[in-house]
Amino acid sequence: MFRANRTATMLAAALLAAASLPALAQATHNPAEVQTGEFTVGTNHSQIGFTLSHMGFSNFSGRLSGVTGSLSLAGGDHSASKISVSVPTASFSTPVERLTAELVEPDWFDAKKFPAITFISTKVSPTGPDSATIVGDLTLHGVTKPITLTAKFVGAGANPMSKAYTVGFDATGTLKRSDFGVTKYVPLIGDEVELSLHGAFEKK
Repeated sequence: MFRANRTATMLAAALLAAASLPALAQATHNPAEVQTGEFTVGTNHSQIGFTLSHMGFSNFSGRLSGVTGSLSLAGGDHSASKISVSVPTASFSTPVERLTAELVEPDWFDAKKFPAITFISTKVSPTGPDSATIVGDLTLHGVTKPITLTAKFVGAGANPMSKAYTVGFDATGTLKRSDFGVTKYVPLIGDEVELSLHGAFEKK
């Protein structure tokens, strides 16, 4: 009886909390309805994931956070759009505390010497109404090299909490960490790194 009453109380509290939230606006998933203009990265709702081989037995993932930057979203076919983002090297996070600490050390990404990882687009090529390839310069570990990302539109609309007009994209890509001078344990720990980017951008 006590457990049932407790469950009912918790359910009622959850319903009351939900009722007090602003009504959720419907995000549009139609790229033709997206507003163009200048945007800044929604840092709290953006992150970068990475996955690489762990000794050939499994794939291991982690992430970076604290992304900042800007997006210029052009009209038409969006080929004139531009993106520039930066993420703190010290923001590496993995499920293994010891590894997380090691990744920012000089043998790996050397966060003190190279405090930021940056990407600046040089070309945007639409591949469909809601997708594009983005070529840009990635600066990592003091080395700058071009990489290509495949981007896809997620949704857009007014954030019901902040009221800011927001547009979201996902993107994927790959790189070889040895190309950027990060060679620790290659090839035992994978050289090829798969990237997954999840970005929210708020209109200025």
